[in-house]
Amino acid sequence: MSVLAHKHERMPASTHKRLLIFPCNGNGREAVDALGDDHQLVGFIDDTPEKQGTGPYGFPVLGRQALIDFRDACVLAVPGGPVSYLNRRAIIEGLALASGRFATVIHPSARISRFATIGYNVLIMAGVVITSNAVIGNHVCVLPNSVIHHDATVGDWSLIGAGVTIAGGTAIGQNCYIGSGSSIINDTRIGDRTMIGLGANVIASAPADARMVGNPARRIGPANGY
Repeated sequence: MSVLAHKHERMPASTHKRLLIFPCNGNGREAVDALGDDHQLVGFIDDTPEKQGTGPYGFPVLGRQALIDFRDACVLAVPGGPVSYLNRRAIIEGLALASGRFATVIHPSARISRFATIGYNVLIMAGVVITSNAVIGNHVCVLPNSVIHHDATVGDWSLIGAGVTIAGGTAIGQNCYIGSGSSIINDTRIGDRTMIGLGANVIASAPADARMVGNPARRIGPANGY
């Protein structure tokens, strides 16, 4: 899992980076609220013609031609939800962007340990806490008020819901969906492409391609969305 160290220093105003957000979905709208002084939003990109035009907060919603028209702009790609999360990798790779063009956006109220490592194309929303030695992979979204404790890892392409607690030493695989309000006990392993349902209390490791729900969480089937 390739990651880039997060730097806490704020960029001076003269180095604002222009930013495009893809797509114009719930994650994208919340990303606008997470922008600090280091990004200047150009607009959204969305493939749905009905969304194109003037979008949320007065910013334009553009087609993919914007990737060429604003080739100097970095991109935050945040598709996916509980039904479509398994398609996130294919959708993001379909943008055909070099890794260096992706942005990482961290809400100013998030608390990130200087010993944590954060990848690229990562969105970290308000109130998130990430503690020492945690590793967040590439193409990850962490929704508000979640806590990722020491030495935990979150694999590439994964989505972490709001109010999630991931205890120390836990490893979340790639392309997982961790539902809002869930808790995962320390030193467990969550396999690739696994869904943890809303409010689940995970007290044992989960295999790949599983769907886990309840308190304590139990496997109810393959990870194919709600």
